[in-house]
Amino acid sequence: MAAKVTPAVNAAKAAGVAFRLLEYAYDPSADAIGLHAAESLGLDPAIVYKTLIVQLEPRGLACAVIPVAAKLDLKAIAAAAGAKKADLADPALAEKTTGFLVGGISPLGQKKALPTFIDASAGGLPEMVVNGGRRGLQIVLAPADLATAAKATVCAIVAH
Repeated sequence: MAAKVTPAVNAAKAAGVAFRLLEYAYDPSADAIGLHAAESLGLDPAIVYKTLIVQLEPRGLACAVIPVAAKLDLKAIAAAAGAKKADLADPALAEKTTGFLVGGISPLGQKKALPTFIDASAGGLPEMVVNGGRRGLQIVLAPADLATAAKATVCAIVAH
């Protein structure tokens, strides 16, 4: 496997939070990358979270961290960010801004730290899994530690 040192891993280390890394064989043809990661690692999809970059109007970009099987509520993320509306960001812009490739975008260690929102469903979990900053690399950590390290707001942002 490729190197386990990424800006996301370095950010977790710098924040002084406990974490561990998991690796799996990334499949770029998978329909749902996050669900594929959970399945490949033998994890309950309820603890595996995907990172989505959203375009806010008129405020720029933000980062949403939601369960891999969930859909983002664009109105909820816009309201949480104090924006008029939100839409998924252009993948090329997301990659340029975060410094990560789509399929490897982490809420930690972004080139330009974006306002980050973690879905409230993470609050009751002892640990959660998020992208480690490279396709096929995941970071396992406590939700409160992710919120601290990413300077994130925890709120309800998934569609019901």
